[in-house]
Amino acid sequence: MPVMTPDDLHRFVAEHFPQAPPGIVVEAIEDTAIRIRQKTHDGHLRPGGTLSGPTMMAMVDCGFYLLLLGRLGPPAVAMAVTTNLNINFMRKPEPGDLLGEGRLLKLGRALAVGDFTIWSEGRKEPVAHSTVTYSIPPAR
Repeated sequence: MPVMTPDDLHRFVAEHFPQAPPGIVVEAIEDTAIRIRQKTHDGHLRPGGTLSGPTMMAMVDCGFYLLLLGRLGPPAVAMAVTTNLNINFMRKPEPGDLLGEGRLLKLGRALAVGDFTIWSEGRKEPVAHSTVTYSIPPAR
């Protein structure tokens, strides 16, 4: 079971990770899954009126970090870092909020592996899919 609630995660980010992408809201967290929302604005748009790739990549990176944090807690995960993030952009995301669902596929002592799917709010087809690996530092 998660050791942190969505509210706990929001407080942690506000207090300890002010560099996190703004506008990410944890809607639900379970043992091996998380659902987040990326609130967007004009600053997330690229030429052509589509949401930018960096916006989606930051959403995935932060969302997976929050999944690990919620599962293991700050002492174990606060210093965890991304070691790999691969993303496939599948369709043009429309302006508006993005919804993301992440899954923890493997949790080892030193590495966590998962995937993340992103949708434009109100759409059924995903706009992006990503695989993520995080390095979890040893306990001190």
